Amino acid sequence: MPIKHILINLTRELIRTFAVVDEWFDKEHSLHCYKPASGGWCVHEVLEHIMLTNHYLLVIIEKGCEKALRKHELLADKNYISEGYTLANPALLAIGKNKSFEWQRPEHHRPTGEKPLEEIRRAIRDQLARCLDTIDQLPGGEGVLHQTTMSVNNLGKLDVYQYIYFLSLHVQRHLQQLCAIEEEFKGSSVAFGIEGR
Repeated sequence: MPIKHILINLTRELIRTFAVVDEWFDKEHSLHCYKPASGGWCVHEVLEHIMLTNHYLLVIIEKGCEKALRKHELLADKNYISEGYTLANPALLAIGKNKSFEWQRPEHHRPTGEKPLEEIRRAIRDQLARCLDTIDQLPGGEGVLHQTTMSVNNLGKLDVYQYIYFLSLHVQRHLQQLCAIEEEFKGSSVAFGIEGR
């Protein structure tokens, strides 16, 4: 698939994924605060975690973008995209599936639950804009020119586009978690006879 089509698909996936995240900010307050029986994060904390992880991934993505563009300027031969280039491999796709493997998240990605939801929402909207801006800066395949190691799920070296795809898949992973929390919340509301109040 030509790089132009790969980037169009990546852009669409980012927009779709972030639009679904944005809808979670409009859910009822009692759902945002509901703690799952497993002791996991509430919706508010999951949204904050998404924001924190995006923040740290974007630091790497934007530095990678700068380095890729510098390399692009130095290359005489601009044909660096292989014909079989793809964003995905099975290990990368597993990032988008909740509980697909054991994930040891860094401590600085742990939410506090203290950030206001509106601040988190603004930050996540800004993060989408930054992802899209990075893709716009690398329209001809320049993103493959710089790779950074990703230790999660033993992924190894990822180029700038794959890092952006990782970010999107990580968000999708947590959207599944949010749906599970909501399902449990609705079940507990029905059990206590408070649904619709």
